Amino acid sequence: MEFSLSDELLGTVMPIVVYWVYSGLYMMFGSYDNYRLHSRQDEHEKNLVTKPTVVKGVLLQQAVQAVVAIILFKVTGDDTDATIGKQSSFIVLARQFLIAMAVLDTWQYMMHRYMHQNKFLYRHIHSQHHRLIVPYAFGALYNHPAEGLLLDTVGGALSFLLSGMSPRASIFFFSFATIKTVDDHCGLWLPGNPFHFFFSNNSAYHDIHHQRFGTKYNFSQPFFVVWDRVLGTHMPYSLEKRAEGGLEARPAKEYKES
Repeated sequence: MEFSLSDELLGTVMPIVVYWVYSGLYMMFGSYDNYRLHSRQDEHEKNLVTKPTVVKGVLLQQAVQAVVAIILFKVTGDDTDATIGKQSSFIVLARQFLIAMAVLDTWQYMMHRYMHQNKFLYRHIHSQHHRLIVPYAFGALYNHPAEGLLLDTVGGALSFLLSGMSPRASIFFFSFATIKTVDDHCGLWLPGNPFHFFFSNNSAYHDIHHQRFGTKYNFSQPFFVVWDRVLGTHMPYSLEKRAEGGLEARPAKEYKES
């Protein structure tokens, strides 16, 4: 299979384009203080990394993901080309998407939680992502390169391979997964957001994890909260109004420090 302007190329490039376009939309909404989970002052004062550094880190991770995607499509090209006709039905696509979501959630939960439990991995690798105590949209993929490769890139490759989806299907799946990840880190609670209706794993849920009191909870990402519930790391939250405007995600009463 020759690599050209094709489903393979779109499957590589589109998630990157979607990431920056969707993040840009959310950054525009960031000026609406009533929808913010943290104040703009907190964003400037609490975060331990500058936005230019975040942009560079994200671009590095996306470059690695693109290389891996190209290699993956090359290696699996013959098989996926032969099965495109079988994968065109809605039922088959839905099954592939659900499998891919389950694989990605399982992989990311287990690796994410382990990176918190292993002091060496947290100190030298995962703590980079937690420099964003107040998350914002385009910081969703700000990770240590090793974490980006292990958590996101390997997780994405496994979900692609085990679901059996074609490069064409992967365009939609990984674009959707990208939108969901950006949404979870946007730091906003916009009224009418469909992700808040369909998913318990949302911007407020993940915001809890980024706060110092929640780092041992809410590891699940990006879709469901099943593993948090099953393995006892689920921290329910309530949304409360801040005096200066906006909302704040706070842990449920039983989790609050005495």
